Amino acid sequence: MKKQCRRKHWNLIDPIAHAIAGAAITDQASLNKLRLKELSAIESMAKGQGTTEDWQTIVNMLNICEIMATNGIGPEALIYCDIAQQSLTEAARRYKAINKMGLSGEGIQAVRQVYDYHDLQRLSVSRSEYERMIQKTKNHLIAKKDVVEI
Repeated sequence: MKKQCRRKHWNLIDPIAHAIAGAAITDQASLNKLRLKELSAIESMAKGQGTTEDWQTIVNMLNICEIMATNGIGPEALIYCDIAQQSLTEAARRYKAINKMGLSGEGIQAVRQVYDYHDLQRLSVSRSEYERMIQKTKNHLIAKKDVVEI
């Protein structure tokens, strides 16, 4: 009886495909899904019918936009990031007080500007760079948890 040699073959196509995908701009289907989620959250907040999930979606987008801007990718977005951040903080306070989630007119405009800038940011970098910025944002937020604010 002849023994069969079972050798594990490493598939070289997968790492190469992964590298190519990482270098490419985010695929259209994923990007459209993300855009829809963000735009839907903005619309709900603009109508005063936002949920905490909508708020978090916008906060996530804002945080990534801000990190990318501070790293030189669309730094002009920082002005709108500051306004949006203040508006989202106000929205959270209002939600605690009256259990309704929405944004002021200025907040809606700022969040829409942040969305536009962030969409340009993620289209301007490779997928791997965008993922690196997302990880950098996560690391930044984790590090901030250790900061004591007075």
